[in-house]
Amino acid sequence: MLRLKNLTAAYGKIKALHGVSLHVQEKEIVALIGANGAGKTTLLNAISGVMPSVEGSIRFRDEEILGRRPDRIVRLGVCQVPEGRQIFSRQTVRENLELGAYLRFRGEGRREVGRDIERMFARFPVLKERERQIAGTLSGGEQQMLAIARALMSRPRIMLLDEPSMGLAPRLVAEVFSTIVALRGEGVTILLVEQNARAALAVADRAYVLEVGRVVLQGEAQKLIRDPEVKRAYLGRDYGEIWEK
Repeated sequence: MLRLKNLTAAYGKIKALHGVSLHVQEKEIVALIGANGAGKTTLLNAISGVMPSVEGSIRFRDEEILGRRPDRIVRLGVCQVPEGRQIFSRQTVRENLELGAYLRFRGEGRREVGRDIERMFARFPVLKERERQIAGTLSGGEQQMLAIARALMSRPRIMLLDEPSMGLAPRLVAEVFSTIVALRGEGVTILLVEQNARAALAVADRAYVLEVGRVVLQGEAQKLIRDPEVKRAYLGRDYGEIWEK
């Protein structure tokens, strides 16, 4: 569904990605893990069309999208949930969801968009309870649910999730990752950028390890879980205790 080939990206003279190649198949969860500064967010921004200096190839459903405007990429079915949620904090929960469907209003109208909003409320009941609440006053977990729901309002074929567990309590992290698995079950393909390697590898089908803008490891997630280098660098000393429970 999504294929990157020899992707390079730079901020001025500083290269952030060095010839990255990867692919995501339909209905997969593919995790991208790595330390801060490895280039994970840059890679998602390149796919979304918001990273200006990019070379190589990004093909989505056999169509080259490198160089396309971000709104055109969204129309094709690619939607990003950015790091830090970036909800519209001064708008209500409902208004955030409506803005997620902005590109659909002209073609489908308010009635169809309204139906999807009700589907989001059924999926995330707490958002229904907060429908008229200003989004910036939600808890961190509620804001993450809203960010995911807002992205789903565009009816994406693939979601790019950037650090969805950031700043959340363990209970809420589990809830967010349960939602990710459920979305895959409903046919949504997911490229997941996550510094919480344990959580990411637990739900992913495959994974890539990015270091300083380069892919240094790749493979089935369950094999990478057992890789000594991944354990040492990303899973921590308590890794074995957690996964043996």
